[in-house]
Amino acid sequence: MQEFTQSGGVRPFGVSLLVAGFDDSGPQLYQVDPSGSYFSWKASAMGKNVSNAKTFLEKRYTEDMELDDAVHTAILTLKEGFEGQISGKNIEIGLIGTERKFRVLSAAEIDDYLAEVE
Repeated sequence: MQEFTQSGGVRPFGVSLLVAGFDDSGPQLYQVDPSGSYFSWKASAMGKNVSNAKTFLEKRYTEDMELDDAVHTAILTLKEGFEGQISGKNIEIGLIGTERKFRVLSAAEIDDYLAEVE
């Protein structure tokens, strides 16, 4: 990505990226933008209704959230700007924790979380 922002005659990629992980300091979340700049966040959102989503996250996010509450918050944040019906068939949720194993929730697990927030 950086090469395309520094070379003449090429256009930088028009994409932002959220990168999440877990290290000795705890959970980490970074946003990389098309210029190659990166920012560290506790919670973030991108896309069509980003300002509404970030406002929602600022109100709901806490440092000591349990995993289930974090998943509920993520789903509710998505619902803020989602057009149509959210289901386990049209969203994906990945989890990473202290054991450092990444896992993607199944559609059925997502539907269970959705039922809890509705």
